[in-house]
Amino acid sequence: MIHYPQLVALGYLVTVVLFVFGIRLLGSPATARNGNRLAAVGMLVALVVTFVGLGTLPWFAVLPALVLGAVIGAVAARAVRMTAMPQMVALFNGMGGGAAALIGADEFVRRTAHLAAGTSTISPSNSVPIMLGCLIGSISFSGSLIAFCKLQGILRGSPITFPNQRVANGALLAVIVALGVVLIAFDASPWLFLLFEALALTFGVAFVLPIGGADMPVIISLLNSFTGLAAAITGFVLANEVLIVAGALVGASGTILTRLMSRAMNRSLANVLFSAFGSQVSRAGDVGPTADQQIHSVTAEDVALLLGYARQVIFVPGYGMAVAKAQHDVRELATQLEKRGVTVKYAIHPVAGRMPGHMNVLLAEADVPYTQLYEMDDINPDFARSDVAVVIGANDVTNPAARSNPASPIYGMPILNVDQATNVVVLKRSMNPGFAGIENDLYYNPKTLMLFGDARDSVIHLVAALKELVPAT
Repeated sequence: MIHYPQLVALGYLVTVVLFVFGIRLLGSPATARNGNRLAAVGMLVALVVTFVGLGTLPWFAVLPALVLGAVIGAVAARAVRMTAMPQMVALFNGMGGGAAALIGADEFVRRTAHLAAGTSTISPSNSVPIMLGCLIGSISFSGSLIAFCKLQGILRGSPITFPNQRVANGALLAVIVALGVVLIAFDASPWLFLLFEALALTFGVAFVLPIGGADMPVIISLLNSFTGLAAAITGFVLANEVLIVAGALVGASGTILTRLMSRAMNRSLANVLFSAFGSQVSRAGDVGPTADQQIHSVTAEDVALLLGYARQVIFVPGYGMAVAKAQHDVRELATQLEKRGVTVKYAIHPVAGRMPGHMNVLLAEADVPYTQLYEMDDINPDFARSDVAVVIGANDVTNPAARSNPASPIYGMPILNVDQATNVVVLKRSMNPGFAGIENDLYYNPKTLMLFGDARDSVIHLVAALKELVPAT
């Protein structure tokens, strides 16, 4: 029995408003933290109001779960390294999908236990949302776990494929849909439901396995939208308005972000999901360096001299910076340049790193001013006016083949125009290709200088060499 209905309705309205404004503030790095806090307050209001509305609860069962979940969340959020943030996002997103699937399963068991004599199915108005919530939530849960394993290195990041994989996945999905129809229209058998759930979890695994590391930002966004959709459907099952609205907000924002990520790579979502992008190193249009193409390897002292007497330097961070944990040292290098009167900017590509906003998060951790962070469209005109572009672990998002080589698999993908700078410095461990598995033409550009080694070590050496230079006049 619901108590205090007016208070519950008002509390849910406040929650929705806080969620909407929280998401709005997440649109800028400068306000993202406040947006996160605002949304967290909204969730707290929703929890309190829900418990008030439910009235008497078995607190001996509820309270330990609340405390345990709060402790795990707080400890994980504080302990996780910024470089491991994509893994945590994938894992926590999976937990949301799993929770929605469990709620749907509980509702299925509860409702089938009270079927009238001679009745073998639940009302379609109840069974359809239950099946959809279980299906989407299960796919989100197991798919997010696979994404976590790929990001964490438990599974290899490249696509994991086998012959006729698409056919097998299509057949598996068809069987799941057929089982769902049987459960809704003919027989709400617990055993059939268990099989339905098991196959849905299996499909989530099969769905993410053939997707490579280069496409992880898109997949994380897509799975996030799945979780939101599952939560919204669960809200219909439970007749909970705030869950419907919150899930719809997450689902809609995740869908929009997925489209933006796909557009940033100039690829359709179908191509991301089914092309096994990055599974091969040798591809059409990627013939490797020709005989007259050479790389120009330099020392930290050479690069420090170039940077120290520049007027404007643009840093281009990528996943290599995240792996090397070099963001604080990059910030120190920028500080030393600014002391010499050099203008410093940071160019952020939409799909740099392993999740949307990955580079923003890392640079924010290093206290890089938000005013120095520039999105791709805003910074690209500045490269031609810059003395040096410093690429730190970014590969495919700086490859000029995306503009000049129609046969390249990344042709048409919007990139950062680093090759238009007067000089280009690339910090990289080796000449190995990036996630796309193709050579980067930038490295063979006559004005590109390659500083090989661990990104953090290279930046530390650059800082030391820069301090030894005669101050700029």
